[in-house]
Amino acid sequence: MAKALDKSCSKGKKGLKRKATAEELQEAAVAENGATESGVQSPKAAAFPSGFSISEIKNKQRRHLMFTRWKQQQQKEKLAIKKKLKKEREALGDKAPPKPIPKTIDNQRVYDETVVDPNDEEVAYDEATDEFASYFNRQTSPKILITTSDRPHGRTVRLCEQLSTVIPNSHVYYRRGLALKKIIPQCISRDFTDLIVINEDRKTPNGLILSHLPSGPAAHFKMSSVRLHKEIKRRGKDPTEHVQGIILNNFTTWLGHSVGRMFASLFLHNPQFIGRQVATFHNQRDYIFFRFHRYIFKSEKKVGIQELGPRFTLKLRSLQKGIFDSKYGEYEWVHKPREMDTSRRKFHL
Repeated sequence: MAKALDKSCSKGKKGLKRKATAEELQEAAVAENGATESGVQSPKAAAFPSGFSISEIKNKQRRHLMFTRWKQQQQKEKLAIKKKLKKEREALGDKAPPKPIPKTIDNQRVYDETVVDPNDEEVAYDEATDEFASYFNRQTSPKILITTSDRPHGRTVRLCEQLSTVIPNSHVYYRRGLALKKIIPQCISRDFTDLIVINEDRKTPNGLILSHLPSGPAAHFKMSSVRLHKEIKRRGKDPTEHVQGIILNNFTTWLGHSVGRMFASLFLHNPQFIGRQVATFHNQRDYIFFRFHRYIFKSEKKVGIQELGPRFTLKLRSLQKGIFDSKYGEYEWVHKPREMDTSRRKFHL
């Protein structure tokens, strides 16, 4: 008899435990929504004391629940402050103070001494004597070879084919096991001015090598966020054969100036504006965002754009003097994040 009572009591305790667990889950759901169905705020979502520390809670589930409630409280307070400021600005009307400028990485960056002044005599002399002078003097016309790493997959091949539609006078060839030391002399003998190599990892493009021929320089970029033409939402029709223009944004430092001239030398001198196509290299936070658009002027102040693709993001890893040579090349700049000081960084884009 006593054993039967013990079993019934143990069953009752298990039932109570299951019920308590269900109640806790229900309370957690109410706390996550921030309010009950009647619109009254849950008592457990009340303000936390000033000395409250979530990290001191040892239970993982309880700590996660309290952190969620704390984040909800912070969002509500932030929203209440915004509504209050909006009402005050509407009440003041024209007398309202100007809106504060938000703090970003770009506007908080300390001025860098390596920013290039286009009117500087030394800069003008460097531009007149560097490897790209013949292109900007219109003595040579760009001719680009686009190739891939050995045994490329379909996504990398499609990216190369779409790049050839963006960059005029470019040709796509496949490596077929050839080393770059053998490819570069063949490119020079066939009057190619630039070599672009798309590398991949796990069937995804992850790197780009741009080497100016015949005497360099060569740049190695990390590639990410690749989107092909069919992967872009609300994309336009396939690009036409017109020569597109090029836009370079924020390539202001010494290093950025060199990289910008490398990108500019890939395109022909005289764009055909009737095609209304433009390729953009936008530098922000030392990342280079590439976009390809078609535009139309709706009025004197409004312009409509339509992305054509592809798109990708580049991050400069190294810059070499001369043609690309990973083993014996002379590096002019190498990305070393641990040794770089963001406040006095000498070389950034």
